[in-house]
Amino acid sequence: MKGRVAALVMAALLVLYIVLVGQRAVALFATGEAVAVGLGVGLVVLPLLGVFALVAEIRFGLATQAIVRELGAADQLPVDDVPRRPSGRYDRAAADEAFPAYREAVEQAPDDYRAWFRLGLAYDACGDRRRARQAIRWAITLRRRGRA
Repeated sequence: MKGRVAALVMAALLVLYIVLVGQRAVALFATGEAVAVGLGVGLVVLPLLGVFALVAEIRFGLATQAIVRELGAADQLPVDDVPRRPSGRYDRAAADEAFPAYREAVEQAPDDYRAWFRLGLAYDACGDRRRARQAIRWAITLRRRGRA
């Protein structure tokens, strides 16, 4: 629930930002000066990139949630028994020790989105967020393609 509230707050702030920046862009366009118009164009383009990034993250989050619900209902989520540090993060050595089983599952079934999703969770537990997101994105892609 916290994630949804945070996403809604970010979306509302982005809309407010776009409105305020849009007003400035219109004022810059109205001057007719080349430099001001160029700045106005920049003020229009940058928020659009922000909107694109926000939409991409929301879609990623929703697709991830759908897979978590599906695997949870089928009792196929990995057991979260890796010890944690006092900070709440996984103990790196223990996570690294549990990781090979998830990598082997992907090697045995490279088209199984569930195995890729669990691998992404394992990468995350090991502290490798970049690879975690890549594996989860691939799991989402495989699921959309209807692969096992």
